[in-house]
Amino acid sequence: MKLGDSIRTIKGIGEKSEELFKKLGITTVEELLAFYPREYDLFTAIQPVSSVREGEMVILEGSFASRPQMALVRNLKIISCKFRDSTGQIFVSWFNMPYLMRSLKMGVRYIIRGRIVRKNGVLQMAQPKILTKEEYVNQTGKLSPVYSLTAGLTNHAVAKAVALALKECEMESDFLPLQIRKEYDLPDRKKAVRMIHFPDSKESYARARRRLVFEEFFLFALALRQLREKKHSVVSPYCLKPQEKTKELLSSLPYSLTSGQKKAWEEICEDLRSGYVMNRLVQGDVGSGKTVLAMLSLLTVAEHGHQGAIMVPTEVLARQHYEEFHKYLEPLGIQVVLLAGSMTAAAKREAYRQIASHEADIIVGTHTLIQEKLAYADLALVVTDEQHRFGVRQREQFSEKGETPHMLVMSATPIPRTLAIILYGDLDVSVIDVLPVGRLPIKNCAVDTNYRPQAYRFMEKQVQQNHQVYIICPMVEESENSEAENVMDYTNTLREVLSPSVRVEYLHGKMKAALKNEIMESFASGEIDILVSTTVIEVGINVPSATVMMIENAERFGLAQLHQLRGRVGRGTAQSYCIFMAGNPSKETMERLRIIEGSNDGFYVAKQDLQLRGPGDLFGIRQSGDLLFALADIYQDAKELQQANEAANSFGEKDILLLCKKHERLRKKMEQYTGEEIII
Repeated sequence: MKLGDSIRTIKGIGEKSEELFKKLGITTVEELLAFYPREYDLFTAIQPVSSVREGEMVILEGSFASRPQMALVRNLKIISCKFRDSTGQIFVSWFNMPYLMRSLKMGVRYIIRGRIVRKNGVLQMAQPKILTKEEYVNQTGKLSPVYSLTAGLTNHAVAKAVALALKECEMESDFLPLQIRKEYDLPDRKKAVRMIHFPDSKESYARARRRLVFEEFFLFALALRQLREKKHSVVSPYCLKPQEKTKELLSSLPYSLTSGQKKAWEEICEDLRSGYVMNRLVQGDVGSGKTVLAMLSLLTVAEHGHQGAIMVPTEVLARQHYEEFHKYLEPLGIQVVLLAGSMTAAAKREAYRQIASHEADIIVGTHTLIQEKLAYADLALVVTDEQHRFGVRQREQFSEKGETPHMLVMSATPIPRTLAIILYGDLDVSVIDVLPVGRLPIKNCAVDTNYRPQAYRFMEKQVQQNHQVYIICPMVEESENSEAENVMDYTNTLREVLSPSVRVEYLHGKMKAALKNEIMESFASGEIDILVSTTVIEVGINVPSATVMMIENAERFGLAQLHQLRGRVGRGTAQSYCIFMAGNPSKETMERLRIIEGSNDGFYVAKQDLQLRGPGDLFGIRQSGDLLFALADIYQDAKELQQANEAANSFGEKDILLLCKKHERLRKKMEQYTGEEIII
């Protein structure tokens, strides 16, 4: 079996399974082995009932203190009873497992494993698995991989396929030069891939992960160097200065630019008229006013008779930008066109025609803007919003749509300067560190789950005042349950406890794009009062009337991501609030959450996040949400990022070592990574 072979070559994967794996983006053996676990299930020792805490996955041994009772709730058959040991008792419940009514015996000792949740103020164990003594003994202390799944595919099926692939596949020799592996004490790639899927200890997991994270950063740093060398002082055919229409736009805005915006705008103007291609990053906290700078830059290009385009990560954000640009620029005679994936074929064809014929001056869209069949008439400026959502290659593909166009990159991700210099190595950096006048600081509170009933009452009051609410749920269910079930279950609970007049909807990443867009647009237009969501709303929605965000199990996120999520509220003139709810309110958790509770400054929060995280603090869970990397986290793995950058820089000015025969495997890997052939 070879890495490039179809997953059908793995025993047990037939046509049906192949289709399910395809939904996860897995079609080859190589893609399967690169489908790393999202976390690990660790079987702990049996503990007393009296010691359990909310949010924990625990194993208990005891007997049933009451006969199981069955109730029908929302078409679900719920079985519940009491479980006890010598230290106390706890409620346990199962749904849609009616056969347990017959099989559970009073007086018999059982070992059960499940997550502790709080319902109606009482701790209970939800959906526990009953273990045999043998299962318990064999699994205790072991780390079992937990994969992201799609409906119809079980965790066991993915783990079995990975195990067979590791056993049968002829993995290629390591592409990282031996000298680098020795210098940074990195294990061989074959061993690292095997241990990331099936670690025999936390230590071997940490070592395997470190190797694969280093590799991701190393390839990224090399690709960035290639890009930097290619772009260094490139002469631009577009030498541009803001004209009358730009001045008209500035005077028509209902606000004045902040000092931070003015400084960034001056730097952009200097780049545009310099005679060289602009490659600039505008980094500013959520709500600092980056979009107006993009609009001014695009207008400058358009009034010189050229085209500009802005690419954003979500359709909802694309539509919001389109509407705002259209409102301000149409009176100035500028034609703005939207291009989004959910548009009809006829609407897309018309957009393509307008872009190719130069009827369109400014184009707003998602990744559809880099499709092969899309031809621009005269593309002079490309803007990418939320840079960390687009890889180096995507950014490059976008700029290739024109004749050396200027490049402007916008990011609200608060990244400490030491890391930003590495991550944005091919860009000049402008920072907006002042929020617009009139924005009220968000009021934050970090609480435990006892506060939840009070939080619900507060939300209802906000809804009565015509405000809206976000509730963020992470994936906290066991591997066999999907994030969809978790969010749906929470939504059903809310509908029961809140007034029937409160309109509650849910949103999760596994929904079809069209439905996701529909729900996000309904929320943006005020048709939904409370949106229960996973982190899919982190980027790409602007709702000024949303004043409350509650983040469940806040301890499961990095501080920088919590700050990004919090940025969805506080966008209007009303006072906004963010509730960080800790499912496991340990002393360490609450100390960490106090940092974000006490500051709305994203750069300060990111810096603290960096200092707080040790190499094993977030065992098995990626937090930053950066789609540049499959495994690496720029905060958790800051040390590896710096080391990988150092290793990439050791290759010398012209990357002579990379190109010589000795490093042919690395050259091939780089070609695969960047999608470009390296000519020796």
